[in-house]
Amino acid sequence: MEPSELKRSKDSPNSDESTRRSSFPDEVLERVLSLLKSHRDRSSVSLVCKDWYNAERWSRTHVFIGNCYSVSPEIVARRFPKIRSVTLKGKPRFSDFNLVPENWGADIHAWLVVFAAKYPFLEELRLKRMAISDESLEFLAVSFPNFKALSLLSCDGFSTNGLAAIATHCKNLTELDIQENGIDDKGGSWLSCFPESFTSLEVLNFANLSSDINFDALERLVGRCKLMRVLKLNRSVSLEQLQRLLVNAPQLAELGTGSFSEELSFRQYVELESALSNCKNMHTLSGLWDAKGIYLPALYPVCTHLTFLNLSYAALRSDELAKLLAHCPRLKRLWVLDTVEDKGLEAVGLNCPLLEELRVFPADPFDEEIIHGVTEAGFLAVSFGCPRLHYVLYFCCQMTNAAVATIVQNCPDFTHFRLCIMNPGQPDYITNEPMDEAFGAVVKTCTKLQRLSVSGRLTDLTFEYIGRYAKNLETLSVAFAGSSDWGMQCVMGGCSKLRKLEIRDCPFGNAALLSGLEKYESMRSLWMSACNVTMNGCRLLAREMPRLNVEVMKEDGSDDSQADKVYVYRSIAGPRRDAPPSVLTL
Repeated sequence: MEPSELKRSKDSPNSDESTRRSSFPDEVLERVLSLLKSHRDRSSVSLVCKDWYNAERWSRTHVFIGNCYSVSPEIVARRFPKIRSVTLKGKPRFSDFNLVPENWGADIHAWLVVFAAKYPFLEELRLKRMAISDESLEFLAVSFPNFKALSLLSCDGFSTNGLAAIATHCKNLTELDIQENGIDDKGGSWLSCFPESFTSLEVLNFANLSSDINFDALERLVGRCKLMRVLKLNRSVSLEQLQRLLVNAPQLAELGTGSFSEELSFRQYVELESALSNCKNMHTLSGLWDAKGIYLPALYPVCTHLTFLNLSYAALRSDELAKLLAHCPRLKRLWVLDTVEDKGLEAVGLNCPLLEELRVFPADPFDEEIIHGVTEAGFLAVSFGCPRLHYVLYFCCQMTNAAVATIVQNCPDFTHFRLCIMNPGQPDYITNEPMDEAFGAVVKTCTKLQRLSVSGRLTDLTFEYIGRYAKNLETLSVAFAGSSDWGMQCVMGGCSKLRKLEIRDCPFGNAALLSGLEKYESMRSLWMSACNVTMNGCRLLAREMPRLNVEVMKEDGSDDSQADKVYVYRSIAGPRRDAPPSVLTL
């Protein structure tokens, strides 16, 4: 739930319109509302009248909070008394690129203290970019007797000791999902903390842990948990160990393998292939660390039913990918490294007619002399063969305006188009023109577009196109682009549904920042870093819009004229009280 939605919901029953009574009995109304899964739909329903507001308040069991500082835990607890599941996001996305100062905030502990008092029946907690300590994990483990699911994505501040507390105390745990976290890995002994009588685990993901794990404990755990459907292993698990786990868990629907490069005897290979072929329900495959092509054929039996193949840890060559995809006719989602090159993407176009999502990551994002990589040719090949494609994240070394125009003609239903040309400010490499017409073609053709990331040499014309045509755009990411403030002014004036705007290393200044005065309260956040914004511009924004939190991040905490990194968001909780010295709240 967004802060604006929470505020409207809180205020709406006092309005004349909302005092109308519902003709539905309370039991019927609560039953109908329980069928609504979208938090936006539920928020809209709560505005209809007082009865609907109260029914929605008492029937809601899950809450989504896109910014942990947009609201306080006390406000959430007052608004929704029966929450059992919480999804909470913390730091700005650019923290993934080390652009947010250390100890910036987003600590979960204050939320847990309130939840323990108000929601002792809490069952699920899903955190993204939050700080969580071992002490907080232990507090969580002992405070909620029926706790079932913990998901930590891109979080930091904890170690495997915290996982040990979860394993020891959460007797009803069904999900432990640890993804891409900054975790202090003190060894794999935490797996032995699950009691021998524990059998409820259905989801276990520890793929990003680096140390060797206690395999005997893992094998016993997997053998006991007969309902386990998701198992994602780290690099330390060998192929021989994988085979032993699969024998005990043929029911798996999602598998993340460990290392896929161990030397196997013929007998071991046959046993691995047999164990994989017995996994009849598998639809998602990932891992394949350091994969060797000689062992990939063991995967062919499970490929037939795969809908998601994540090869972002497997530096496959084009021929290896082509052989694998020949066995994946039902694939809808594919993640690969750019080591597959254009030839590998041609195989995608030939073999994956149902593909809806493609992500191509750089094997080495800091390699300025890219030997391998993908170009417009690979993207074109995919677009010709995959007409259902609607989500793309594509890191490439070169692109042209004409190629992008053809791609969106072939796949006009893009909702997410994230193109990253690796060399900042690079033009169309054939015509040497800016890439304006490429993104103009995207926003003109793809009327369902919700998320857009732009790159390459771009003038204000790109942003004029975006403001004029991207009427359903919700998230825009911009880097090293634009000519003047006019570009951002076009976006703010034209994109009525914009919720998140992320800008770095652009020439936009105070006029651009202040052009969003009428929009920021309906948006989740604005990020601007390495732009031409000044402290005076930020102060003016804060003065004109007192319900916004305007934060300026400075590594030395100084208050000079330039605003290095600006983070703006709406909050009904007021300015936060835990900001470090490097964060100035205006």
